Amino acid sequence: MPELPEVETIRWDLTKDVKGKRIRDVEILNAKVIKEPKPAQFKSRLKGVCFVDFLRRAKVLGIRLSSGEYLVVHLRMTGQLVYSACKEEKARVIFTLSDGKFLNFNDQRLFAELRLVKDWQDLKFLRQLGPEPLEKDFTEPRFRQMLKGKKTKIKPLLMDQGFIAGIGNLYAQEALFLAGICPARAANALKVQEIKKLYQAIKQVLQEGIRYRGSSIDNYVNGRGKRGQYHLRLKVYGRDGEPCLTCKARIKKIQLAGRGTCFCPRCQK
Repeated sequence: MPELPEVETIRWDLTKDVKGKRIRDVEILNAKVIKEPKPAQFKSRLKGVCFVDFLRRAKVLGIRLSSGEYLVVHLRMTGQLVYSACKEEKARVIFTLSDGKFLNFNDQRLFAELRLVKDWQDLKFLRQLGPEPLEKDFTEPRFRQMLKGKKTKIKPLLMDQGFIAGIGNLYAQEALFLAGICPARAANALKVQEIKKLYQAIKQVLQEGIRYRGSSIDNYVNGRGKRGQYHLRLKVYGRDGEPCLTCKARIKKIQLAGRGTCFCPRCQK
């Protein structure tokens, strides 16, 4: 599933390439991905409007339109949003743009979602999100306070979107490795110095993920249809049984809250 760095990379690309362009036509190839309004209204309300701005909240894109509405894009597991000179075979919805090119909404497994709404921040699932980890108001003291009294294991807690927004399985594993913290530790058992290391590690892995334009583990591509490069720098994710790049111990894989979790039993305590 695309996480914060992947969605932020797409936001950057589309801001550069698509902002200011007008939607000439909307071709709906599979209406299942349109959650609201009805497909006919979705199409009629989008034709002729311009892309004004591209915003992000957690793993969700909110595209501000000249009509005053927002096109909300949730890529889920296999969604893609690609600006291209051609219509793509995997596209479920195709937006024909004023420059003659196309914005393809692709989704192999039909889990991704499109919504056209008046105020995207009023959506219930967005109101329930935790703080953005790269924003200025997400400070170390705030993070320390957030962890107080949390008996949950730290790795599932980092993936809880109501606790903190945008971190998924991959970046949670990488941040915990960088901080030297076992993913099965109880959150309220972390010491002050460990919290500081984890706070810094979260910001570092997310920023690096953005710098290297996301992780193309499965079918993620950026807004221009290109693969990211951060997966080439992974330390633990997907490396079960391989030697730790720091200490050479074998990377171990366990299940936490139903998700496979890799860590180094020597480096992470």
